[in-house]
Amino acid sequence: MASGRPDDLISLSHRLETSVTTRRHRHRKTFWQRWKKRWWLVPIALVSIASLALAGIQFGAIGWITNAVTPFAGGCSDTRPVVIAADPSIAPTLTAVAADFDAAEGNCTSTEVRSLLSADTAALFASGASGDLDAWVPDSAAWLDRVESMASSLGRTAPELEITDYVASTPVVLATSAAQVSTLGDEPLSWGSLLSGTVATLLPDPEASTASLAGLAQLKSVSSAEDPRQFAGAMLAIGKTIPQSTEEAFELAAEAAVPTVVITTEREVAAYNTASPSSPVVAVYPSDGTVELTYPFVEIVGAGSDADAAGAAGTDASSAVAADSAETDDSSKLLTAFAAATRSSVELLAGEGFRDADGGGALRVTGVPEVATEAKPTADAAVQIEILRSWSVLTLRSRLLVVIDVSGSMLDPANNGLRRIDVFQLAAGEALSKFSGEAELGVWAFSQNRIGTQDWEPLSPIEPLSDPAHVAQINGVVASLPDQIYGYTGLYDTILAAVKHVKEDYDPSKINSVLLITDGYNEDDDGISLDALLKSLKELEDPTQPVPVILIGFGPDTDLESMTEIAQSTGGAAYSATVPEDLGKVLVDALSQRSCRPNCT
Repeated sequence: MASGRPDDLISLSHRLETSVTTRRHRHRKTFWQRWKKRWWLVPIALVSIASLALAGIQFGAIGWITNAVTPFAGGCSDTRPVVIAADPSIAPTLTAVAADFDAAEGNCTSTEVRSLLSADTAALFASGASGDLDAWVPDSAAWLDRVESMASSLGRTAPELEITDYVASTPVVLATSAAQVSTLGDEPLSWGSLLSGTVATLLPDPEASTASLAGLAQLKSVSSAEDPRQFAGAMLAIGKTIPQSTEEAFELAAEAAVPTVVITTEREVAAYNTASPSSPVVAVYPSDGTVELTYPFVEIVGAGSDADAAGAAGTDASSAVAADSAETDDSSKLLTAFAAATRSSVELLAGEGFRDADGGGALRVTGVPEVATEAKPTADAAVQIEILRSWSVLTLRSRLLVVIDVSGSMLDPANNGLRRIDVFQLAAGEALSKFSGEAELGVWAFSQNRIGTQDWEPLSPIEPLSDPAHVAQINGVVASLPDQIYGYTGLYDTILAAVKHVKEDYDPSKINSVLLITDGYNEDDDGISLDALLKSLKELEDPTQPVPVILIGFGPDTDLESMTEIAQSTGGAAYSATVPEDLGKVLVDALSQRSCRPNCT
């Protein structure tokens, strides 16, 4: 069994561097009939399905193929087209199986394997279409639940999908460059070390990568059930950089200044190393266990919304069923035979970096051990979908105006010996580190009469954090805050001005919001009242351009009741940090609870 200890893999890394210098009884249209009648569905699909042009990998005629297709061996008048959508990770393998499968059947079938991301095929099905597809091989059964979830959101009826077999598997691993293995330290790598941030982590976009989503589920499984901020904070940190592909993640890890791991699979490690990269990668197995992705063979059993619409337009469903029923069993047998052919191609699967469908089999590929490691099934699909929703919220790119109270009371001592402004400076530095370079952030300070009778003062414009000069400016502003402190608290005028300012250059591709931190309550008798503020915010309300206000009250003197009323009127939220240690936690809450406002619990 493979070890999670980095030093066990050092010799392997040296070798790598050297080597690189039933519902089956339901009536269905036959393949040929669906090819003729449903070709027109393809153009309306949400995503484009591109044909995979790969040479067939010949591995000989094997007895089980002949036996599996005996019903069709007596000759054929028409060639049956069979179209299978497959995740790109397994499409080349299925193409090789298809070549021998068709030949053994006497060319009575023409099996086409289309390489299509599982996410794209799921989007197609969720739209209510299935094109001319007969079967689908995604990289996880969880995609079927995601199809139903997406279809429900779209108000569509997805095609009926049925898993009839499983054909291959691959465990989720932590990959690092061969050159960095020895620098990971003596402690075994674990999901816990990733959760705590001890080890830098890269995660290809879990919207498309099943391995990434499975990895997030593992992180959640080892996080504190009592403190959801722990998992949210980990996702925020990991989400700062989201590679668009596993290959990009491997390249970024190799270039990283500190040892970095990528959440991926054995198969992805093997595929990457096959291309002889300048910096090969090694699979490391978490010491606290891992999970495996199992590839299902999915038959398209029933039609979705688009086919229903076609029937309503004049298709004689009863006649079609009567004509098709005689050949339904043959169609099912053909797909079943193909699934069995794939499952039985153990050597072919191993050559591509896959374990067999049961998680076993020996691999002889670069970067992974020959013997299979023990792996559990992935988390329940419902859990994964909920994690994906949280991830989508946490990684939404922000356009944020941070407004900081610099009234005289911010120099008062907190109960940990520091001044209130000192505590804020520490928490601000930690919070700033959680934003990606794609976020935009600006800073205002407020007290009273800072510029004439104006209670607020712009200190840094709202600009991308990808600009090092802008980040340096913000850090300088935070460092200078103790010198900015004087006066009373002009809270209400400042909130109204901040919302108006964010609306001026509204970016619909981002979450536009105001984050205001104060240790007190409104003390500006010459400014607007609470009622006037709420009325003005109501007048500014625009559902197409929401600007939620997030208010954090720091210390014992804040007016949380008024803050809550203001926040809820904008779709925001109010938080209370009564002790210094709470400030960092509520900053994480402010970022992580965007999806549930104003009803967060």
